[in-house]
Amino acid sequence: MLYVSDVTKSAEFYQILGFTPKEIDTQFAAVTLGNFELHFHDKHAVPGPYFKRESMAEPKGAGLFIYVAVTQIDAFYRSLLDKGVLTSTEPRDWPWGNREFVVRDPDMYKLVFYEKL
Repeated sequence: MLYVSDVTKSAEFYQILGFTPKEIDTQFAAVTLGNFELHFHDKHAVPGPYFKRESMAEPKGAGLFIYVAVTQIDAFYRSLLDKGVLTSTEPRDWPWGNREFVVRDPDMYKLVFYEKL
């Protein structure tokens, strides 16, 4: 569950990344990419003080890296560039056996797209 400023904007952004919408309304959305599913909730529409405090915490995603497995990572990366998506990094091989790159969503959550080497 990611608390977001604008559910529709987030869902549209994730569709550009290749996610399929499963459910979308103004306060909640769910999208999938293969077996990976993400939920978005309007940070202004959560009930109770505990969830309100959590939903309004800033900066969003500090210290959080959401890993999403993809195949043919370089082609996937190029397809995002072709769609005008700005990435934070280019694909790179890491000592832990992944090739990966980072995209930040509209609320600055960090998505790490990766492929096992």
